[in-house]
Amino acid sequence: MPTELQELVGFIAHPNPQLRKIAIENLVAYSIEDPSIFKSDQLLPVKHLKILVRDDPVRALIRSIELFHFWRKKSCTDGECEQVIAEHALTILINLSADRDVLEYIATDDKFIDIVLQNISDPAEPNANLLSMLLANLAKWEGLKSIATKKQKTVQDLGSDDLVLNQLVDLFVKGMDGSYNKHADFDYLAYLFADLAKHSEIRQYFITKQSYDDVIPLNKIKVFTEHKSDVRRKGVASTIKNAAFDVPSHKTFLDEDGINILPYILLPIIGGEPYDEDETMAMLPDLQLLPPVKQRDSDPNIIQTHVETLLLLTSTREGRDLMRSISVYPIIRETHTHIDNEDVREACDRFVQVLMSDEQGEAAAKTGEIPDDERIEEV
Repeated sequence: MPTELQELVGFIAHPNPQLRKIAIENLVAYSIEDPSIFKSDQLLPVKHLKILVRDDPVRALIRSIELFHFWRKKSCTDGECEQVIAEHALTILINLSADRDVLEYIATDDKFIDIVLQNISDPAEPNANLLSMLLANLAKWEGLKSIATKKQKTVQDLGSDDLVLNQLVDLFVKGMDGSYNKHADFDYLAYLFADLAKHSEIRQYFITKQSYDDVIPLNKIKVFTEHKSDVRRKGVASTIKNAAFDVPSHKTFLDEDGINILPYILLPIIGGEPYDEDETMAMLPDLQLLPPVKQRDSDPNIIQTHVETLLLLTSTREGRDLMRSISVYPIIRETHTHIDNEDVREACDRFVQVLMSDEQGEAAAKTGEIPDDERIEEV
């Protein structure tokens, strides 16, 4: 016989919205504590949760379980019931997607992915942040890279074309701080971008000028390396780093008329320490007049990511020469001194070893790769 908890899971498919609401509210905690209860009957509970996220969750659910003839009454007088149910359904799906079986089941459902992408671009969507978190988790599934070629109807308020990736980047940029959707800041899309940028075809997207606005996507998101949101800064830093694995594009990364990435990497890692006049005068203009109270990024993991991006950009002779000429070494030296974090210091050491060693640098330039003892991984 099913346990009381298993019976409760069954109520998320009940035609009465009030019962569904009560059941799903009480099940959120179990999606972390006992996720196996949602994997019964070949993931049928997960199927029901996906249905509850749809545009018209009540009718979609009833159609799915063939109970429409039992239910003709209006489900909620003000729509709040459906909104709460959808919110909890999304929260549970986010938690359950840590499980590989559930992740595959959700991420390979193209119709469901299309619904998520349509809903997230709606400026009135109340659960847009949760949809962003779910997409970020689903990007752990390699097959989600197919999003690179997905298209959907444009949203006039967003100003994008019909390419889904362009719409998501514009949501991330225009939607920060609730400026596009008062319910959302879209910060977690940064984590989606970071995971997608592990795939070569999506790296190419981020470094390629888009025809609809004549802008390179990475130029849109690089400005957030000093944003107040830890999630946004961390995701953007990882996206930049993963895109930088494309060594042939490093010229564009470093070109002032291209992506010009160095100021956006160096500003978060430089502090207010004094430098010798010669060192200061050689630095990029944005770094020369910083006040003594200038603070580095508060998250050492983000600093480590930026230093590792700099290391990637030493893969070419042009990159190494440029960094020597603009006094990147003193900045890394002071970062090593003032950040009490072993991973950050190790990353600084590796950068210095490459920058200061012509022989090692030449090997990297010829192969297009970081030497084995300096190799770093995508994040």
